[in-house]
Amino acid sequence: MSSPLPVPPDFLFGVSSSAAAIEGGSPGDGRTASVWDVFAAAPGRIADGAGPDVAAGHYQRMRTDVGLLAELGVDAYRFSVSWSRVQPGGTGPANPAGLDFYDRLLDELAGVGIAPWLTLYHWDLPLELMLDGGWLDRDTAGRFADYAALVAEKFGDRVAAWITMDDAALHSFYGHAVGIDAPGLTLFGGAFAVTHHLLLGHAAALTALRAATAAPVGIVNHHSMVDPATDSTDDRAAAQLYDTIHNRQFSDPVLIGAYPEGLAALPGTDLSVVADGDLAAIGAPIDFYGVSYDHPRWVAAAPDNRSVPFTMVERDDRPHSAAGTAVQPAALTRVLTELAGRQPGVVLYAETGAAHPGPADGTSATPDRDRTGFLVDHLQAALAARAAGAQVRGWFWSHLLDGWDYGDGFSRPRGLVRVDRDTLERVPRAAFRRFAELIAAARA
Repeated sequence: MSSPLPVPPDFLFGVSSSAAAIEGGSPGDGRTASVWDVFAAAPGRIADGAGPDVAAGHYQRMRTDVGLLAELGVDAYRFSVSWSRVQPGGTGPANPAGLDFYDRLLDELAGVGIAPWLTLYHWDLPLELMLDGGWLDRDTAGRFADYAALVAEKFGDRVAAWITMDDAALHSFYGHAVGIDAPGLTLFGGAFAVTHHLLLGHAAALTALRAATAAPVGIVNHHSMVDPATDSTDDRAAAQLYDTIHNRQFSDPVLIGAYPEGLAALPGTDLSVVADGDLAAIGAPIDFYGVSYDHPRWVAAAPDNRSVPFTMVERDDRPHSAAGTAVQPAALTRVLTELAGRQPGVVLYAETGAAHPGPADGTSATPDRDRTGFLVDHLQAALAARAAGAQVRGWFWSHLLDGWDYGDGFSRPRGLVRVDRDTLERVPRAAFRRFAELIAAARA
């Protein structure tokens, strides 16, 4: 395992989580169902059949979890707010009981000196809004702005940084184009309407947050390094199309105010949903751009598939995570430096994580070489991009806790802290200790 590069003094260390993955149920607090609650209840949708009703039990154990953050020594904690908990049904007044949970979380974080980074949306659309059309309906962007205003009115500048939404690319493609994730639609190119309305939601929330707080505001998107499976003309064209859809469809409108050329090559894509003024709003200045990365992609042409004319190709010459995805830390450096090259001056924050095999009884004394190596090597990759000139200001590990990881359920634990499924006992893994050592050494 290589040693990390020297850490600049202004470099921020953090960990992240999402509401659906860790919070669990909270009887009596007024939270209503999200699209993931319904999706998880359908047979065969979740790898292990589990739902998010318990997750990691963070709702009841929040103070314990903040104690773990303090023990780890991170500068920042990025968490998402459950829209259905704060504004049941996605419209109307705020739910005081729901807001109270996040109010207490902010108090606990302030008490241990950890900066709260609040994400407004991580895929958990209230069910009632989905029944009215969800992100296929342009009006949902306005509902999202109303929700953003409610949260900002309550918490204002108590939040160190605001993130409008997380990984819109995955939510659009996997949830609406190919149906792997909630809400389970298979619109293929028709999911572009979802993409556009998500980005309009980002723009509307940005406006609402600017009116309520002086704290920095940004967005986090999922990015992958994309290469053709072979050097054939067809595979190179397929890789370019996948890069356009997965990466640049989301980064270009936000960073340069335009969709990339070639987007309409995906069958069913209808660019007519873009109205005059939309791209100017989406491209309004943000304070930072977050890059969520976990693995590279190799893409081959699939000319016989009329809906999605490309396919992913797995490489046997790379190590793999427990999720079966290739491990290639240098790809993160490339993603960050390429983004910085297309938009000079953009402030970047990187986020990395993956599921890794390990003993079921893993503790800080149990070897956890795959997870620890992945953490150290990807931190080094982010620092390498910083050294190469990209304005990478910090790095987050995803996640603090084992939890309910959407379509994977509990089958692929990603946490620095093991959570027992039956007792919900928290046990820090060896990777937790190694990360704490790295942070302490950087601050010494």
